[in-house]
Amino acid sequence: MRIETYRHSVVDGWSQPFDTALDSADTLVLAFGGSTLLDNPAPIAELASAYPGAIMMGCSTSGEILGTRIDDDTVAVAVTRFDRSRIRKALARLDDNTSSYDAGTKLADQLTADDLRAVFVLSDGLSVNGSDLVRGINDRVSDQVVVTGGLAGDGDRFARTWVIADRAPASLHVTAIGFYGDHIRVGHGSKGGWDIFGPERKVTRSEANVLYELDGKPALNLYKEYLGELAAGLPATGLRFPLALRENRDAEKQLVRTILAVDEDQQSMTFAGDIPQGWMAQLMRANFDQLVEGAENAALMTANRGEDAIPEGEPMLAVAISCVGRRMVLGEGSEEEIEATQAIFPDNTRQIGFYSYGELSPYATGTCDLHNQTMTLTTFHEV
Repeated sequence: MRIETYRHSVVDGWSQPFDTALDSADTLVLAFGGSTLLDNPAPIAELASAYPGAIMMGCSTSGEILGTRIDDDTVAVAVTRFDRSRIRKALARLDDNTSSYDAGTKLADQLTADDLRAVFVLSDGLSVNGSDLVRGINDRVSDQVVVTGGLAGDGDRFARTWVIADRAPASLHVTAIGFYGDHIRVGHGSKGGWDIFGPERKVTRSEANVLYELDGKPALNLYKEYLGELAAGLPATGLRFPLALRENRDAEKQLVRTILAVDEDQQSMTFAGDIPQGWMAQLMRANFDQLVEGAENAALMTANRGEDAIPEGEPMLAVAISCVGRRMVLGEGSEEEIEATQAIFPDNTRQIGFYSYGELSPYATGTCDLHNQTMTLTTFHEV
C-alpha cells in the first residue's frame, strides 16, 4: 500500500507533480474541494487524466483537511494504491428526498460480495435523507461490514453540493467504495463533545427528517426562543445548537441532528437525518475544550479498534470528517481538533478529510448511523 497527497490552489496550482506510477485498478483517488468546482472542474479533470485506471471519489466541503491544515476552495487529494486488497465503486442518483433509501440499497447491491469488508460512502449533502440512506445500506450488507462516510458540504451557504460521479463533480448523486479481501483493516470512531442544556422534550409531530412540534408546540418557535438574536441567521446559526435525540429517557444511545433548512410558514425545521416521532430531544451547545477532546477520543477509539497492529513501515490512510458546525464554533482554533487526531495516529499516517453536513459511522459498534456535529474517523491499512 502506497499513499501520496496533493493540494491544489488557484494561486499556486498543484503542490507537487503527480506520481502516476500509483495508477492501477485498485488505486483510490480521494479528492475534496469547494462547491465552485461545479463551475470549474479543471483540477478534477487533471486528476482523472493523471490516473486513468484508478477509482475516483470525492465531494464538496465546508473546508478541506490535509494533514493538520484546513483550507477553503482548494482541492485536497490522497492517492492510495492498495497492494493486497481489491476496491470497487458504486454510484446511485438521488431523484428526490424519498429516494434516499433506494439509493442506499442500490449502492449496497452493487458492492455485495462474500469478501466485502468495508464500505465508504460520500453523498450529496442537501438532497438526501441521511438516515434513509444508511438504512438502505444496512438492510443489504452484513453486520460484519464496516460502513462509514459523510455528506458533502457547502460552507455555511447550503446552496449546492457535489460528489465525484463518472470522474467529474455532479450534484444529486451518492457514491460508495467497497473494500475486499483478508488483508484490508478498517478502523472507525465518532465522538462529539457538546454540552446538553435546557429541558428534554418529546417529539410530538414529525415526518421523516422534518420536525414540526416538541411537547405539542411549534418546534421552530421554541428553537428561536433559545437562539435569541442568533435566530435571524437561521439555518446557518442553528449549526451551533444541534439536537440530541434518544429513543426514551432510559436510553443510553444518543444521536445528534443538525439543521439544514427552516420553514417559517410551517414553523418546522428540516434536519440532515430522521427525527423519529415519540423520541426525546434536547438542545446542545458548544464547549471549545470538549470539542477538541471529542476529536481526540474519536482518534483513540479508531486506533484501538484495529484487529492488527500496523506493520512496521506500512502507511495508513486516515479520513477525517468533521461537521461544519464544529468549525463554526472552533473558528481559528479548528486546526486544534485536526492536530489532536493526527497526534494519536502513527507517524506514517496520511490524514485527509473535510468538514461536512453529516457523518456516517457506527455509534460505537454494530451497524452504521447518521451523526451530526461529530468528528468521525476512518482508517485503512493492509496486513
